[in-house]
Amino acid sequence: MNQNIGLQLTRVPRLWRAVIDERLAPLGLTQTRWITLYTLWRLGDGQPQCELARAIGVEAPSLVRTLDQLASQGLIERQPCDQDRRTKRVFLTHKAAPLLEKIDAVVTVARAEMLDGLSDADVDQLAELLTRIENNGLALQARDAEAGAATAQS
Repeated sequence: MNQNIGLQLTRVPRLWRAVIDERLAPLGLTQTRWITLYTLWRLGDGQPQCELARAIGVEAPSLVRTLDQLASQGLIERQPCDQDRRTKRVFLTHKAAPLLEKIDAVVTVARAEMLDGLSDADVDQLAELLTRIENNGLALQARDAEAGAATAQS
């Protein structure tokens, strides 16, 4: 078994984002901002802040500063949730549309270049394998959390 797989799994996403970051720098976008905008765009308007944070992989309080910055730029709006006034939903503004088209173009080209030499079947298999690894990790986290809770109760 390849003992370096864990290192590769940490290096590749970092490299992927670095390529995109460099190409988006002329637009004045930090990684946090473009990822937040792009994720919201892909998920669809009206996402609760906590769900958006989960999708990005950050804690909800960490996302608030980025959302404040995007709101001050006029790229997003936050509105209270009808069902729960404590929850804010995030919406893209019309001003964000042209910027998102540019982000998507950069991401699409970078993806094609990063996956160069891989067939569609290779990419499908890679996605399936990464999903399995992710699911295994989530199961381990849940198991470890249960074990920690059981130990705390003892």
